[in-house]
Formats: sequence, C-alpha cells, structure tokens
Amino acid sequence: MAPGSKADKKASVDAAAWMFNVVTSVGIIIVNKALMATYGFSFATTLTGLHFATTTLMTVVLRWLGYIQTSHLPFQELLRFVLFANFSIVGMNVSLMWNSVGFYQIAKLSMIPVSCLLEVVFDKIRYSRDTKLSILIVLLGVAVCTVTDVSVNSKGFVAAFIAVWSTAMQQYYVSFLQRKYSLSSFNLLGHTAPAQAASLLLLGPFLDYWLTNKRIDAYNFSLPSAVFLVLSCTIAIGTNLSQFICIGRFTAVSFQVLGHMKTILVLILGFLFFGKEGLNIQVVIGMIIAVIGMMWYGNASSKPGGKERRSHSIPKSTQQKHDGDSSEPDEKV
Repeated sequence: MAPGSKADKKASVDAAAWMFNVVTSVGIIIVNKALMATYGFSFATTLTGLHFATTTLMTVVLRWLGYIQTSHLPFQELLRFVLFANFSIVGMNVSLMWNSVGFYQIAKLSMIPVSCLLEVVFDKIRYSRDTKLSILIVLLGVAVCTVTDVSVNSKGFVAAFIAVWSTAMQQYYVSFLQRKYSLSSFNLLGHTAPAQAASLLLLGPFLDYWLTNKRIDAYNFSLPSAVFLVLSCTIAIGTNLSQFICIGRFTAVSFQVLGHMKTILVLILGFLFFGKEGLNIQVVIGMIIAVIGMMWYGNASSKPGGKERRSHSIPKSTQQKHDGDSSEPDEKV
C-alpha cells in the first residue's frame, strides 16, 4: 500500500474511533442525567458496576463468536489496573460530593498535565512549544466554560488528588498494557471488565449508601426508569470499548485534550434537552477558546517534533508487532 493511502486509511480509522467515543460518551451522559435527575436513580458506583457487567457479557459473546482470541495478562497487572480504575471511579464520586463544582472541574482539568507528566517520565515523550501552548489554550477555554465558584477543603482536596492521579494512571495503563502485551481493545476489555464488574457491584451499594444515604434495594423501579437503565448499560458497552480504542491509538494525553470536546457538546445538549441553564456569553467564549486550542493541538502534535518518543521504554512481550508500528528509534506518537 502506498504511504499516502496508508496515512489516509489511518486518519479515517482514527476519525471513526474518535466519533464513536464522542457519540457514546455524550449519549451516556445525557441518558444518565435523565436517569438520575428525572427518575432519582442516584447510585452512580453501582450503575458503573452494571455497565462493566454488561460489557463483560459482550466480551463473552464475542469470545464465543471467535472475535476475541485467547491472550494473557498477568494477575499483578490486572490487579494494578483494577485498583487504579476503581479508585478513579470512587475518587471522582467522592470529589464531586465533597468539593464545589468549580474545584471539581479544576481537578478534572489537572488530569491533562498529570497525564503529560506520566508520558514524559515513563515513555520519554517530548512536546514542542506549540503543543504545550495549545494544551494551555484548551485548559483555559474549558475552565472559562465550566469553572464557577471555587472553594477548597482538606478532605475534598485529598479526594480530588486521589481521583486525578488514579484516573491518569488508569488511562496511561490502558496504552501501556496494550503495547506491552500486544493486546487489542477487545482483549484488554475481556480481561479487565469482569474484574471491575465484580468489585464495583460488591462495593457499589455500600459506597452509594454512604454518599446518598439511600439503599438501592429500596429503589422503586418503574418501566421508564428500567428502560433508561438498560439503555445506559447498552451505551456503556460502546463507551468502554471506544475509550480503550482511542487511548490505544491516540495516547492518554490526546484522549484527554480531545475529550474536552465532549464537555462542550454536553453543555450544548444539556441546554437543548434540559434548558435549565442558558448559554451565556462566558460559556460561549470559553467554547470558542477551547475549540481553537483543540484545533491547534491537533495541528501542532501532528507536525515533526510536535510530540515524539525519544526512545522505546516499554518492552514487547512478543516479537510480533502491531501493523503500522514504527521501527525507528525516534517514533512519532
């Protein structure tokens, strides 16, 4: 295949993977907002456990159909990943409960520099000046959109710190495990989804009771709430899979930067569907700044020297390489 055709094909697959993630992520946020705000299903951790249980069923079916091949992931690596992932989910829920919305948004924004630090330290990634500046522009735009009142307390700061670092580590680990053990997104989900489902379904009801003072066994299900619950779990399959696909293709930092486009879409769709908060001039200006930053990031990081790996720091567990892997020492990310 000609280099141009190969690049065009990769760009098309990248765009499709990103759109898949955007559609499923925004869709699940809208559905969950309706499920929680309209029907009072406030059990966020248990709901996440149900999401991974549904994803586990999907991987079982795909393995039975032959779309997921047998692969190996050491138990220590699986345990480490599940700990990072579960601390991320619990940390985010607790951070939202203990912090103001403004500080919660600032904590979420700080995941980008933390992810950058992890790539610099562990993968020897090198960023150009334009790439760094574009990331700052994205952060500024999203901050203008979302950050309002900011108040900090000691326990809220600890919860936010744990949430940010565990989330960044979990997202970094997705890429790390895929590269080190030559795992596809389906294979990695096949290993991690059952463990996350089991741990969150055991922990979730107790944590949700602590956060909301409500018991899930006392929740009065109705037909509409059950429909929204099933819809949420169905969309979650695509959300979980697309996250692994995108991080594997774009790295965790790019996933975080481009992920703020979902924040903007959620703001717009929330205004269209729920209409409780208008799009004031501050939000519109923030959106424009963020979009400019994202476009700049895409252009800057794709240029030679924009974002490069100085050396291979992750050994392959097998001699086989993924299609399209570079053998040059200064690999483009």
